[in-house]
Amino acid sequence: MSEIIMQILQNVMLLLGFVGGGNAFPKPLSPKEEQHWLKLWAEGDENAKNVLIEHNLRLVAHIAKKYAADNNFDDLVSTGTIGLIKGINTFDMTKTSKLTTYIARCIENEVLMMLRLSKKTAGDISLEECIGTDKEGNNMTFSDILPADTEDISDMIALKINIKKLYSAMGEVLTPDEKNILCWRYGLGNKKRKTQKEISQILGISRSYVSRIEKRAIKKLSEKIEE
Repeated sequence: MSEIIMQILQNVMLLLGFVGGGNAFPKPLSPKEEQHWLKLWAEGDENAKNVLIEHNLRLVAHIAKKYAADNNFDDLVSTGTIGLIKGINTFDMTKTSKLTTYIARCIENEVLMMLRLSKKTAGDISLEECIGTDKEGNNMTFSDILPADTEDISDMIALKINIKKLYSAMGEVLTPDEKNILCWRYGLGNKKRKTQKEISQILGISRSYVSRIEKRAIKKLSEKIEE
């Protein structure tokens, strides 16, 4: 469970850096690049998974903005990030041809589930609204992609994660160095994103030590939020 929360935390922080920190989103992968990283991810390469997530974060922001007028944007972002991670985890390149179409549905699925559970927009969202067509050309509605009400406990915990809690936890449990490193790594607090090597040169420590501090900081945040 902690591993799931840590993964979500990393990607929420990354997305927040792009949305609120003035950083440009990574460009979408070309079809050739996408197939390359999908193949590596299918072989178990965790870095490939991170690349696929990072280059599709703009989808989370795009979908979150659709519902932001009447809902908390931070909650939409954290929930959409969960959908993105689920989409990358479950995508089967042998059965589904287009990754972006699949994960967009996963993101929207997760957001709509949150809205459905909270009942915040019960009168605003029509579950029968057409959102596109399937491979056979049949119309698809929101109700077609909404799952059953049952959810496992890790999803329920993940849905509670939002940006306000993240910042609050950073102020409570992180040392100044841990906080600075996370801000640099993920572009938080209007700071420009930096590589571990760049941070190591600024602080005068090894890159591996920067990596250890980063992982330790994320673990501390994970444990704080999981409380």
